[in-house]
Amino acid sequence: MTRALPTESALLRGAAGNIEVLIDAPQTVRGVALICHPHPLFGGANTNKVAHTLARSYRDLGYAAIRPNFRGVGKSEGEHDHGEGETEDMLSVIAWAQSRWGSLPLALGGFSFGGFVQTRIANRLAGDINPPRQLILVGMAAGVAADGARSYDTPPVPDTIPTLIIHGEVDDTVALSNVLDWARPQELPIIVIPGADHFFHGKLHLIRDLIARNVAPAAGRA
Repeated sequence: MTRALPTESALLRGAAGNIEVLIDAPQTVRGVALICHPHPLFGGANTNKVAHTLARSYRDLGYAAIRPNFRGVGKSEGEHDHGEGETEDMLSVIAWAQSRWGSLPLALGGFSFGGFVQTRIANRLAGDINPPRQLILVGMAAGVAADGARSYDTPPVPDTIPTLIIHGEVDDTVALSNVLDWARPQELPIIVIPGADHFFHGKLHLIRDLIARNVAPAAGRA
């Protein structure tokens, strides 16, 4: 395991004002990973335990893992924009990261609403000169949420981007059947964690293990 630096915090500039980020990086950065947290109107923030687990997992694979707060969360300015403005903000964060570390391999990871945003980002960047090398979606937001108050028209992921999907068997926010309906036309496998709820209480170690076994370490510039 690569040696880690202390978590860094920073304020970046976005279209709606400041974007607050946390950065978990190894001493030698070989890739950049963007990690997106769950829904900001339901308590989601970059300190969420699943987002934290994704960040540390990518850091241990050699990536500088960046965890932004979406609009209106923490020190991030602006108001919730249902994924539209959030997508633009995250593209700005990626551009900043590339100005800091160069055109290293890019990976994406998202939890719940953050996964929905990442599918949009993956489609925006699929034809880029440096497209994402990896996409991890945990507790993926798709279809109508269990409370009926939210509905996600989640786009399919580009078939050129390796995608790891992890979902809880008893997710009470986004039913497993929703994610199966989304993944089926794409022939995307889903790893189901038995007994896991939406927030993977008591199961975070399984997410870490799955990432360690299924995601290759960052290898630096090709």
